[in-house]
Amino acid sequence: MNKRVTIADVAQEAGVSMMTVSRAINNKGGISESTRQRILAIAKEMGFQPSGLAQGLATQRTATVGLIVPDIANPFFALIARGIENVAYDKGYNVFLLNTDEDAEREIAALTSLWQKQVDGLILCSSRLEQPQLLAWLERFPFVVLVNRVLETAVSNTCTLNVNDQGGAKQAVDHLIASGHTNIAFVAGPEHSLSSQERLIGYQSSLISRNVPMRPELIQHCVPDTEGGYGAALALLRENSEITAVFAYNDLTATGVLQACVELNRRVPQDVAIIGVDDIPLASLVTPALSTLRISKRELGAAAMQALVKLMKGEPLSENNQQIIEPELVIRGTTAVSDNMTN
Repeated sequence: MNKRVTIADVAQEAGVSMMTVSRAINNKGGISESTRQRILAIAKEMGFQPSGLAQGLATQRTATVGLIVPDIANPFFALIARGIENVAYDKGYNVFLLNTDEDAEREIAALTSLWQKQVDGLILCSSRLEQPQLLAWLERFPFVVLVNRVLETAVSNTCTLNVNDQGGAKQAVDHLIASGHTNIAFVAGPEHSLSSQERLIGYQSSLISRNVPMRPELIQHCVPDTEGGYGAALALLRENSEITAVFAYNDLTATGVLQACVELNRRVPQDVAIIGVDDIPLASLVTPALSTLRISKRELGAAAMQALVKLMKGEPLSENNQQIIEPELVIRGTTAVSDNMTN
């Protein structure tokens, strides 16, 4: 009952050669239609399933794609993965998901594993590799979509899909300044993160354009999770009591900032306003609810998989194979009474 039915089993039952069964299953010529239908009926009755490995050897395709993320526990990447998987399923692809835990060595191990599996394409989210090393790996895969990463030079087999982090950060900080805040801290993500670097540029750009002095001591990098945000915010708020607003790298770090404010008896938003990034489900569940830059994670994942399918089919994409997603500022409880604050 548990034995896998093979072509040899079907051939024996049908009284034909294995070559004839193979021709019937793969709809090749050389046999009559009546013979083909009889063999297919026997194969179905026996529960025969074609070997994906054998088909891959014949077609040079595995019907699989690889997905690498830095932190699958982060709802941002979990929802991106969901969007990717939904489109992959519709297109007949299976997805190998690997997590790197923000570690470059684990990322290389994940890339090696997927390369050995000969996946048809790769979606790589927020790669932590240096540019030369990343470019070398891109050349090994037939088709790649990079999410949250910019290439210094275009690669023919690769499409990049990025959120406008600079523009989004500037929009968030512009809102805080327009609300009367001038002592605005930035709880940034990892220094090697492209998103962190781009959001830092947007943060600084807003301060410059609004003639607000830039203060390096109000910028604190951290691990991009709740604990990291909590620790960074504690240090910032204890050393700089004049801070009245915090722009956080993402909603997880923003939640940590909120916890730090509770511990230090800093009321939110009366004493400290907070804006995060991503609009993960948690953002609307905490009290007060987080103001944030909304990014549709499932749509981002779906767009990445759709771009990969187009690459694999040889269909044209946008100019230079680059796509940009614009974030939307969502105002909630952590900035709700900023018009009443005083510096």
